Amino acid sequence: MNFTAKERERFDFAVIARWIPPGERVLDLGCGDGRLLRYLRETKGVVGYGVEIDHERVLGCIRNGVDVIQIDIERGLSGFEDHSFDHVIISQALQAMHATERILGEMLRVAEEAVVSFPNFAYQTNRKAIASGHMPVSEDLPYEWYDTPNVRFFTIADFEALCDKLGIEVRERLAFDEAGQPVADDPNLNGSLAFYRLGRKPA
Repeated sequence: MNFTAKERERFDFAVIARWIPPGERVLDLGCGDGRLLRYLRETKGVVGYGVEIDHERVLGCIRNGVDVIQIDIERGLSGFEDHSFDHVIISQALQAMHATERILGEMLRVAEEAVVSFPNFAYQTNRKAIASGHMPVSEDLPYEWYDTPNVRFFTIADFEALCDKLGIEVRERLAFDEAGQPVADDPNLNGSLAFYRLGRKPA
């Protein structure tokens, strides 16, 4: 089964919503037009803000009734106090960021937990594309090499190594193949899309 774009989006939202208790304070980084935050508000009654830099997407948030702040998250979240949210989310946008370490650190400064999702570059279909001499194009990496917004290509193994380096605890990980089926066996090979629930390691 292949998802339509809308079905895939709703699938992603539903996975993230599993980790967000009702009524929480949520910050959504790189929120696009605010559809995830609107979904969480409608299904979980969350309150919070989206953060977006693109002007047209900010207007999309407004059209979706989502409170949005227009800032560059690459420069940090200095406008937000420590522990001012329950969860900070960055959904399929971390690979488009340059300041990866700073963003992860800031997420866990302003919230108790972070939720991160990203396409896994080590997915078996991507490996086959590289082995044949081409950059991969897939459901979760849908861009050609010359028009991709992505600046970081990383794997589940890479991300977990970075978390360990930064003192970040992986509290839960879910991986799915392109058909949306959960993957338990070797997710770094068989998982196309990864979702993480993160916190600070105990001192």
